[in-house]
Amino acid sequence: MDNMDCGVDDIVREIEKLKLDKKEIENRIGQLEALLSKKDGDASQMEDNQTSSNFNSMVDGHNTFYNGLTPGMIYRYSRHLLLPDFGVEGQKNLSMSSILVVGAGGLGSPVVLYLASCGVGCLGIVDSDVVELNNLHRQIVHPEAYVGQAKVKSAAATCRAINSSINIVEHNEALQASNALDIINKYDVVVDATDNLPSRYMISDCCVLLDKPLISGAALGLEGQLTVYHHKGGPCYRCLFPIPPPAAACQRCSDSGVLGVVPGVIGCFQALEAIKIASCIGESLSGKLLILDALSSRVRIVKLRGRSLHCVSCGENATLSQQNFRTFDYEGFTQSPMSDKAPPKLSLISNSARISSREYKNLIDNHEPRMLLDVRPAHHFRITAIPEAINIPLSMLADEISLVKSCLKDAEKGSTKGASLYVVCRRGNDSQRAVEFLSKNGFSGAKDIIGGLESWAQDVDPTFPIY
Repeated sequence: MDNMDCGVDDIVREIEKLKLDKKEIENRIGQLEALLSKKDGDASQMEDNQTSSNFNSMVDGHNTFYNGLTPGMIYRYSRHLLLPDFGVEGQKNLSMSSILVVGAGGLGSPVVLYLASCGVGCLGIVDSDVVELNNLHRQIVHPEAYVGQAKVKSAAATCRAINSSINIVEHNEALQASNALDIINKYDVVVDATDNLPSRYMISDCCVLLDKPLISGAALGLEGQLTVYHHKGGPCYRCLFPIPPPAAACQRCSDSGVLGVVPGVIGCFQALEAIKIASCIGESLSGKLLILDALSSRVRIVKLRGRSLHCVSCGENATLSQQNFRTFDYEGFTQSPMSDKAPPKLSLISNSARISSREYKNLIDNHEPRMLLDVRPAHHFRITAIPEAINIPLSMLADEISLVKSCLKDAEKGSTKGASLYVVCRRGNDSQRAVEFLSKNGFSGAKDIIGGLESWAQDVDPTFPIY
């Protein structure tokens, strides 16, 4: 019993000793870990400081200049500097230049992205529009998060995220004759990335008055084109188009559609022309027109006629002045609006020949005998349509009168009342043209639905797709 007790006492004493040793070991381990952590922290801080210093050096070069470029610029734009035809001089010229991009849409998106990436000294962006969901397939500068916000704000944020070292100026306003001179005068080169006729005339006139080169592009459907106006003796826009084309001939993407990549390709060409002019390299498209056929992937360049001596803007006896420019009515001159937010509404027929979308919905609910003629193009009809509508495109209506008569008789079957003829289109313009034609060809009771499918979606069926 005593031997057992002695054994237990020894074990207890040994355990206590080991516990004390363990505590001392743990304390020592803690001290060593703290010391190691401090040394790692100091080393990490030194590394972070060095990394930060290196990054800042790459961005601003600590304002140390080599051949006019900071170390940061040399590193960032090194692939430019390696080009014999661009090199240091080209980059210096670009970094000291200022370029204004009018329009932050399909054309303007790649322009501002590349100008920012390539290091233009000052990038101005003018636009008064907001980002919409149906912009995003082609306006690649805008992320989904900016839907509903100003395009200028969105474009500037994206450009700053790409290159924080350049100066970006936001002009969140519409460029108009009243403010164009003041805005454009601040820049060396102007890029016209708009999509409407009055803006083209206005921007060209302003660049002539201020002696600024203008890179102008356009894209519609599966085609695009661009040229450079008022540069090295080349023509301005008015030299080539002294009289505006008919408004009906000037379609927009919102009317005729555009494949997303097409304005992207033209916008890249516009950025290229702007960079060449700003950096004083290469041969510009002044006096030439680049034409893109996206469907066949063909690009051709045609020569334009030269500057007109009789041009009212840049000719020998030009009548354009800064004073009359500010008050000139470009929308009236071209008979077309600058904005496509309020498409022109026709008024071809009397109110008695028109009904609202709500009134037509009541006819459906009351089971009134009727025929709904949809006069949109067939590919529009395949996008969406009001149930029971019959599609005969306006362009084919004259050849399909017998079909209209046949469908109208079918609509009367099972009813003691005669069927009425109603016409619908996308916005209520072509339907008026159709009713005007039908009333002269035996369908005096035909009526159009005011506002077309857009009115139907707004006033009758909020779930109806709009495009």
